[in-house]
Amino acid sequence: MLTTKEAIHQRRSIRRFKRDSFPEDDLMEILDAARLAPSGCNAQPWRFKIVRDGETKLRLAKAAFNQMFVANAPVIVMCCADVRGYLDGSMSGVQDLGKITAIEDRIAKILVKRTGDMESLPVEQIGILVALNVAIAVEHMVLRALDFGLGTCWVRLFDVPMIKEIFHWDDNLFPVAMLPIGYPDEDPQPRPRLSLKELILE
Repeated sequence: MLTTKEAIHQRRSIRRFKRDSFPEDDLMEILDAARLAPSGCNAQPWRFKIVRDGETKLRLAKAAFNQMFVANAPVIVMCCADVRGYLDGSMSGVQDLGKITAIEDRIAKILVKRTGDMESLPVEQIGILVALNVAIAVEHMVLRALDFGLGTCWVRLFDVPMIKEIFHWDDNLFPVAMLPIGYPDEDPQPRPRLSLKELILE
């Protein structure tokens, strides 16, 4: 099993996958890593749709503006934000944090007010805010997949209405990322990265 540092250094965006399937237990371990991710007020707003059948994978690839490599992965995990779950979970999460005195009362009041204010926002706008939480869970999956020799690729370029139509989802589910998963059939070189000096603000 890789160390966290090794996983971070070895991670690549994989766009060529072998046709081989991989064990269901490995997929469950990857999803469990997402389940354990942190989220604001412990709202845990991530929801996942597992896609294996060829027809649906092809439709997802077309919804991703014909990025056909997506359909070649054995599994695609559609990662979504549950908007209602986030709002409800945030309220109950604030209460739980207050009970264990993890936050001050004044902070709890600010969080309750902010969550209440979000209720009046358009669903798409709330979805974008909730997506920040889902992104953490997705990256947990990306790194955990490496323990099983699996590759992934964050896919954010897709037509949201098309995704919702494919799965008959209402506005409560906000698609955040498409994550194809499979054994890599390529070994990409590292992409250029900025130096730490360029990243640290003075």
